[in-house]
Amino acid sequence: MPSAKFRNYLHLHFIVFIWGFTAVLGKLISIEALPLVWYRMGMASLIILVYILIRYKSLRVTPKILSTLLIAGIVVALHWVTFFMAIKISNVSVALATMSTGALFTALIEPFWYGRKMVGYELVFGVAVILGLAIMFNLEADYTAGILLALLSALLASIFSLINGKLIQKENPAVISFYELGSGVLFLSLYLWMDQGFDQEFFQLSLIDWFYIFILASVCTAYAFIVSVKVMKYIAPYTVMLTNNLEPVYAIVLAFIILGDSEKMSPLFYLGALLILTTVIANGILKNRKKLKKTTNGLPFH
Repeated sequence: MPSAKFRNYLHLHFIVFIWGFTAVLGKLISIEALPLVWYRMGMASLIILVYILIRYKSLRVTPKILSTLLIAGIVVALHWVTFFMAIKISNVSVALATMSTGALFTALIEPFWYGRKMVGYELVFGVAVILGLAIMFNLEADYTAGILLALLSALLASIFSLINGKLIQKENPAVISFYELGSGVLFLSLYLWMDQGFDQEFFQLSLIDWFYIFILASVCTAYAFIVSVKVMKYIAPYTVMLTNNLEPVYAIVLAFIILGDSEKMSPLFYLGALLILTTVIANGILKNRKKLKKTTNGLPFH
């Protein structure tokens, strides 16, 4: 019988696979990016609220934490809107390859966020990512707008991860997710109301769109988030980081299988994407080696 660690490792791969499928769902859903995210965040926040109530967890947070959660919710809403916009005006391969830069954005912002000096190799990796993007820009000029939107989405994702990095130390992950998703829905609702976006057409979705959105909100958002936190209790951060970097690989393969020739890119495009992904993995390896030296010190490490 497989060990608990091995079962959780397989579970982690399944979660990353689900996250990769998120991009494909974004392409399959026919509505525009903004209403798509509104439905996703709304449904997911309700699902997580039910989970919190079943588990008898308190929703109480301090005013200071609440204000941070509201900001984080707006950031993640904008991240998802730009992410799905990038997919819809380009394709899954372009958006996910560009989104791989998120980890490097985080590495470059971290020194300012935590008040530390920037490490030399981070600058080298930054140049390597720029080179990878330059290859993609030159070869796929028709997708320039999609690449720029995906870059903005990656930047917003890195800001969101840095905010959550501090919140997760103080609050329950499900409670954090509920407030962030809820505040994101309120932010988008306010924008749609001011833009007169809540018309009759907004609520007229096809049955297949309702089905895809429900899968996106329940499986790819609420379930994946809650379970990913549980899995991290059994698996080393280093392993989690390496596995998470498979998301664009899973997404590009799934997109090619499900969406067909619209996802086929030139060989040099994949070279640029591989350069970005390799750089991100190398950065994660170096960072986690330093953290392991500081944290393990002979103690058991899951």
